[in-house]
Amino acid sequence: MSLRNALLALLTVEPMTGYDLAKRFGSSVGNVWHAPDSQIYPELRRMLQDGLLESEEVPWGRKGRKIEYTITEQGRAAFGEWMDSDLQWTRDRDPMHLRAAYFEYATPDRARAQLTAYREHILQLRGQWQQQIDEVVAGTSETLNRRLETVPASQHRRTTAFKKFTYEGLVDRADVEIAWAERGLKLLDELDGLDAQDELGTLSTQDA
Repeated sequence: MSLRNALLALLTVEPMTGYDLAKRFGSSVGNVWHAPDSQIYPELRRMLQDGLLESEEVPWGRKGRKIEYTITEQGRAAFGEWMDSDLQWTRDRDPMHLRAAYFEYATPDRARAQLTAYREHILQLRGQWQQQIDEVVAGTSETLNRRLETVPASQHRRTTAFKKFTYEGLVDRADVEIAWAERGLKLLDELDGLDAQDELGTLSTQDA
C-alpha cells in the first residue's frame, strides 16, 4: 500500500496526469520509495476504481489529450488514516550485505571490485540526497515550494523541517554504508596480507 499512499501524497498538492505523477515521483518520493512507471499507471487505475481519485481528460500538447487525476475526499481520508496508522515492518532484503557474508567464496579482486562499486553507488545517492537538503534550505526545491502553496503559512516551518529531516536521515544512512564498505576494503587488504604471510611460512617450512 506504500505506493498508493506515495501517489496520494503527491496528489494532495495538485491534480496531475499520469505522466506528471511519474515524473514528480522520481524526483521526490522516489528517493524513499522506488517504483517504475509499469507499477504507477496500474495503481492509478485501481485507485480510480476504489474511489480515491477522480479523472478527466485534459488537453495535452497541440492536439493530444491526457487523463488528469484529482484526489477525492475519500482519498484524502484514506491518506490521513494511513499516516496515523502503525507501520508494519518488513524483513530486510539486502543483496550487498548478503554477498559480503560469503566473500570467502569470491576472488579477492572481485570482492574488492564489488565493495568499491557499492561505495560509489552510495556516494552517488548521498550526493542526490544532500542536494535535496541544500534545495530545501535554500528555498529552491520546486516540489516543496509547490506543497507550501497548498498549506497554511503557519504550517510552512513544519512541512519544511520534516522534508529536511527525512533527507538528513538518508544522508546519515549513506555515511554508515560508505564507512562499512571502506572497512570491508581494508579488511580485504589485511586478509590478503595474512594469506601472503601464511604462504611464505609454508614455503619456508617446505624448504627446511
